[in-house]
Amino acid sequence: MWRLLFHWLVTKPAMLLFVGLHVRNPERLPMAGPAIIVANHNSHADTVALTSLFPSRILHKVRPVAAADYFLSSRAMAWFSINCMGILPFDRHARERGEDPLTGCVEALDRGDILILFPEGSRGEPEKLQHFKKGICHLAARRPEVPIIPVYLHGLGKVLPRGAFLPVPFFCDAFVGLPLAERPEDTDAFVAGLEAAMAKLVEGTRFPEWE
Repeated sequence: MWRLLFHWLVTKPAMLLFVGLHVRNPERLPMAGPAIIVANHNSHADTVALTSLFPSRILHKVRPVAAADYFLSSRAMAWFSINCMGILPFDRHARERGEDPLTGCVEALDRGDILILFPEGSRGEPEKLQHFKKGICHLAARRPEVPIIPVYLHGLGKVLPRGAFLPVPFFCDAFVGLPLAERPEDTDAFVAGLEAAMAKLVEGTRFPEWE
C-alpha cells in the first residue's frame, strides 16, 4: 500500500511534471520477471525514475538493489527504503563474514522479480559513464536464462547530482536497449559487452536513429 501511494502521489507526478522524463523504446521493458535492468548511476533520482517506468500492477515485482549499509542505516531510512521504494538490500560486507552476498538477488529472481542494478556502484559525474563492476557477471552466471536489459538515463545527474539535496527541474530521457545477445563466461568480456551496449545507448542521445 505504501509503495503504491508513493508511486502515484510522488514518483509519477515528479517524473512527469518536474523532470519530464521521456522513455525511448518503452516496449523493450520487461513486463514480467525474472529480469535484470542495468542502468548508469548519476543521481539519487535514478531509482525513482526507473521504477516510474513500470505500471503499478507489477510494481511489487520491481526491486531496486541497494546497499544495506546506506539505505538501512537508520530506522526511518530503512522504513522508507523498504516500504516506499521496495529496495532489495544488498550487504556489501557479506563476503567478509563468509556469506554469499548474492543470495537475496538469486532468490528474488527465482520468485520472478525484476531487479534494478547499477553496475557502476557509486554515483558518478553527470553524463559520464564509469567502468562497470563485475558483480553483475556473477549474478548472470547463476541465472544465465534471465534477460539483462540495459537502460541509459540521460539528464538525471543534473536533476539531483551527487552532494545535492534539492532537485533542479531538467528534462530527462531513459533509453531502453535490447536484451544482451551474448553472455560470455569470461567476466572481462561480459563487462566489456555490457559497457558496449550502454555506450550504444549513449550514442542514441546524439543520434536517435541508433536507438
